[in-house]
Amino acid sequence: MTMKLKSRILIVEDDVNLGFLLVEYLESNGFEVKLYIDGIAGLTGFKMGSYDLCIIDIMLPRMDGFSLIKEIKLLDKQMSIIILSARSLKEDKLKGFDIGVDDYITKPFDEEELVCRIHAVLNRKQKPDLAKHANLSKFSIGNYSFDPLNQVLSLNSNKYRLTFKENKILQLLSVTKNELVKRDEIMEQVWGDSNYSTGRSLDVFISKLRNYLKEDPKIKISTIPSVGYILEESTDISS
Repeated sequence: MTMKLKSRILIVEDDVNLGFLLVEYLESNGFEVKLYIDGIAGLTGFKMGSYDLCIIDIMLPRMDGFSLIKEIKLLDKQMSIIILSARSLKEDKLKGFDIGVDDYITKPFDEEELVCRIHAVLNRKQKPDLAKHANLSKFSIGNYSFDPLNQVLSLNSNKYRLTFKENKILQLLSVTKNELVKRDEIMEQVWGDSNYSTGRSLDVFISKLRNYLKEDPKIKISTIPSVGYILEESTDISS
């Protein structure tokens, strides 16, 4: 029996008490964790170690979190990063996503939710080929052909020219067909935030996509209430 390797997490957090609590909690959930309390130390630690994910505060001494993230991305463009910060301004969130972070969590936060978000980011990382080539791939969705590069959904001779957001949402669902995609994940990637207004907009776009896909009874977008959506492709429509 082979032992599953623990995912390694780098935490850069200047609140030592919070940092130690995070280390203890994440280690109890099966992660291997290293803690650094300022930006320069965090960058040095990153260079010295090998990590699957980084959790970084913004307001750090010696080097702020945004600068640290940029330095890490220069060293490893594919590194998964979650910002964990007391700053909740939209501008900070947009800046974080613009420089390539995978998630943005504001303090105070729920520890169980943090672990769920870590797993979600790591699960996406485990499908690098799909994520890396999604913009260039064509997908078969039942009898439909989906070309995200040209924003076209086709069925026989019928072609639907999708809007940017319709295209992006369907792309996220297609990459993980028959698997759950969380609402927050879709909203963060398409809109850059996950508030009530964005959620209402997402519901409208999901309804539009369902309308496009209604000609094939084997295809449906299922809603998991308050959690997310699954693009399901059934091989037996009588079941």
